[in-house]
Amino acid sequence: MSTQTYLIDTNVIIGLEDHKTVQPAFAALLSVAARNKVDIMVHEAARDDLHRDQDSKRKAISLSKLEKFQVLKKVRGLTREDLEHKFGALKKPNDVVDATLLDALDRSAADFLVTEDRGLHERARRVSPELGRRVLFVADAVQLLKTTYEPVEAPLRYVEEVAANEIQLTDTIFDSLREDYPDFPNWWREKCVREHRQCWAVFDDGLAGLIVRKDETAANTDATTKVPKILKICTFKVRPEKRGVKLGELLLKKVFWFAQANSYDLVYLTTYESQVALIDLLEYYGFHHTATKPDGELIYEKVFSRDQLQPVDGVSAFELDRLHYPRFIAGDPIRAFGVPIKEGYHDTLYPDLRNPIEPDLFEMIGAGGGPKRPGNTIRKVYLCRAPSNLGPPGSLLLFYKGKSNDPPSQAMTTVGIFEELKSARSTKDLMHLTGGRSVYSEAELAEWNATAESPVKVINYLLAAYIDPPITLADLIPLGVMTANPPQSIFEIRREKLDALLPRLNLGFRT
Repeated sequence: MSTQTYLIDTNVIIGLEDHKTVQPAFAALLSVAARNKVDIMVHEAARDDLHRDQDSKRKAISLSKLEKFQVLKKVRGLTREDLEHKFGALKKPNDVVDATLLDALDRSAADFLVTEDRGLHERARRVSPELGRRVLFVADAVQLLKTTYEPVEAPLRYVEEVAANEIQLTDTIFDSLREDYPDFPNWWREKCVREHRQCWAVFDDGLAGLIVRKDETAANTDATTKVPKILKICTFKVRPEKRGVKLGELLLKKVFWFAQANSYDLVYLTTYESQVALIDLLEYYGFHHTATKPDGELIYEKVFSRDQLQPVDGVSAFELDRLHYPRFIAGDPIRAFGVPIKEGYHDTLYPDLRNPIEPDLFEMIGAGGGPKRPGNTIRKVYLCRAPSNLGPPGSLLLFYKGKSNDPPSQAMTTVGIFEELKSARSTKDLMHLTGGRSVYSEAELAEWNATAESPVKVINYLLAAYIDPPITLADLIPLGVMTANPPQSIFEIRREKLDALLPRLNLGFRT
């Protein structure tokens, strides 16, 4: 096993307003890292930044919290101008510190950077998707560590449809709501339980995540966009130690697909500035901050449509697809590629579609079975050695599950939106390029034996939709998409064949 290094921003330890949100995950980060001999470091530049604090007592406390960590030294001779050239304008001293942290990451002095600073995440994504994937929120860093080193313990995660009356109000997931809103128990009983509101829940060693939803209209809503059919997310809670992109993204995927399939015009929710990971996730997928309530609560809204998504000058197809997810651009000149995928990889990436004919004994008694680290979120990564270089970002990926023991077999099942392709020439490269999206342990990544002579292609993409029903080989042949002998590697689907295929995808919007 290789030794990984996680560089932590000082805001992970100090200066956060909502300490209840961060402390459990940060404790887990230290625990899992120590258990697996992973280095946790702070940067010399961040320590120097703390010395600028004019409050001597607070400065002493802050600096004392950093003493337990190794210090990563600054690069000698690195100037502000050098950093601005790589990472954009640096208007404040703290911006220089942020850029210095990203520079350390870019130079591979650390494998991952852990920060709750949304601006740092955004700056990293602007530099490159690859760098953005190596900047993690605390909970995502914990999850990546567990996936890398403790895969057997990772649970299966699925979103379940439940009624509010099935959820115990005493569950600790509601602790912060009870503290912040004294009337919360009464609201839950009168509005959620009595009105039989429906919820989406994720159970992961107890209730890990919960969404409570409500239908509204233009005449009865807090949303600023007045449209006929509105879906309000009344409650969006993730247990503090489970917070991060992946679990929140899993729940949001359910919201997006439900809203698109059921012709909603708008989805909205309210949150506070302290919920940095949630806000970053909302804005990544096209939610806009439209208003602020008197108590500081922020309203975030996202418009939905059944119309065809059109290109916009100066904006890449991938960026448009991301912001308007789950809609995507499919017309000319968007290219499309068929991606053959074996049953095992298909089950891991798309556990929602796993359909065993004969569940084994362990599954029947609820003891597991199937993929242990399911990738049923939106942002995904696929590894292969296929010769194709694929098209530009925004190209469509149509995954074809080959002959398999369990249905669907020999069928096109899934639509993805291509983001980026990179070549990994070592296991370390694989870990960097897959970032927080990996569903593989380090041992599994090592089995790919990535070398300079035999690199592994890392395909990052968004899961756009499941094809319902899957399109079988028998139907793909008449469409001209495939022959009786399906390709074994990635192949391009020409425009005339794609146009014949698109109506079969049942996406809930015009393509």
